[in-house]
Amino acid sequence: MPERCTNRIRDDIMLKGKHLIAGEWMGGTGYFSSDPAHGPAHDFAVGTPEDVDRACEAAEEAFWSYGYSSREDRAAFLNKIADEIDARGDRITEIGTQETGLPEARLIGERGRTVGQLRLFADHILKGDYLDRRHDEALPDRQPLPRPELFMVQRPIGPVAVFGASNFPLAFSTAGGDTAAALAAGCPVVVKGHSAHPGTSELVADAIATAVKACNLHPGVFSQIQGGNRAVGQALVQHPLIKAVGFTGSLRGGRALFDLCAARPEPIPFFGELGSVNPVFLMPEALKARAQAIAEGWVGSLTMGAGQFCTNPGIVVAIAGPDADAFIAAASEGLKQAAAQTMLTDGIASAYRAGCEAVRGSGAVEELVTTQSTDRQATPFLFKTTGRQWLDNEVLGEEVFGPLGVVVLVDSVDEMVEIAKHVQGQLTCTIQLDEGDTETAGRLMPVLERKAGRLLANGFPTGVEVCDTMVHGGPYPASTNFGATSVGTLSIRRFLRPVCYQNMPQAILPADLR
Repeated sequence: MPERCTNRIRDDIMLKGKHLIAGEWMGGTGYFSSDPAHGPAHDFAVGTPEDVDRACEAAEEAFWSYGYSSREDRAAFLNKIADEIDARGDRITEIGTQETGLPEARLIGERGRTVGQLRLFADHILKGDYLDRRHDEALPDRQPLPRPELFMVQRPIGPVAVFGASNFPLAFSTAGGDTAAALAAGCPVVVKGHSAHPGTSELVADAIATAVKACNLHPGVFSQIQGGNRAVGQALVQHPLIKAVGFTGSLRGGRALFDLCAARPEPIPFFGELGSVNPVFLMPEALKARAQAIAEGWVGSLTMGAGQFCTNPGIVVAIAGPDADAFIAAASEGLKQAAAQTMLTDGIASAYRAGCEAVRGSGAVEELVTTQSTDRQATPFLFKTTGRQWLDNEVLGEEVFGPLGVVVLVDSVDEMVEIAKHVQGQLTCTIQLDEGDTETAGRLMPVLERKAGRLLANGFPTGVEVCDTMVHGGPYPASTNFGATSVGTLSIRRFLRPVCYQNMPQAILPADLR
């Protein structure tokens, strides 16, 4: 097969259709075609286990220099990546909108978030707090035994594998949060690009490659292998040189990779962010005072981005009665007015329709808003059920990736607490409350703290702030490691491990301890 070097977006933009492995653009023996929402399709090389091996070998070689580089050098590298992504901004937006169907404003905003988190990590590592440096002085005269001098600091773990996400072609993909955190920690990265947006991924990879050269780093510090073949993902998580994996995607796909990581001769951590239904609990006084406003806010959050957010609030829990009826009426009217939106891929659209049918076919719901979702277009669905029916039907508590909402009507606060206790692990749980709801909300809080990584009051969970305090993770199945976050500066801890140095001469201690 000839080289595919004629993929054009505009006259001044050329897509190579190749993998980036240790600074070199490499083709393959097979190719796959992208499936854009609009615009031309392009051909891209299909990754192989051999490509994975080359990339991982180069990443390990790069670690011997990059893993011991200064925080100043790594910060400069992260800022340079951000500069190069911004320099390609118009090109990235054009191919990104074509591939995903996302509106231009969304891609521009997501690019801002992507470069913002790169710069945030640059600032974070310069401060040095993340190193958690500790020192216990020697106590030579202590009885019955002396104490040695001890130092401790967080050190990078080695090469990291990152899987691009379908729903965030920038912020959770090639140079997204996982990559930024790993590079900030001092870990080389091997990315498996997502086949839903290979052109976007390639342009971002090109920005990183330019930054690698400009900063005079080992080229193995970053590689990207395009998708198109499940064997690539399997080979990546099982490669003996990979020391951790960052993943954002489906529960089914993430669990399969998690099991492969655990089955390795040397098991490694798999940091999978797998989504959730993000329940919203409506307290009685808030519902009485603000049913219309809460419904409008919920509809906007549920339908944002065609519901293709891992924090999409798919379930509402309220006490049955006139106030709940008013909320349902307002939400139904809002969802009926919602226009069809293009989903990211045909596969996601098909899975959304299947999820809607599964809820409808449970026999435990009343359908309130019926719409027609065809091809790659998605329109919202709304169902109503009782607390007892929700507890008895597991399918009602499973994530449907798209704008599907289920209102669960309970008989009492006691039943609302019971619902909360049976909710699976979540990324978020939300409480809508007014001043008179403090006691009721207080009964829920101890339960919800055990269920989610982020708790909200009087808001909606779509929109994840990138900052020091953010926790984007939660108990399984929301994520595979509830002690971690995939967003915010705390996410760097996933790619570090504490090392203690005993009676070590200053001259050979890590630079951050001297």
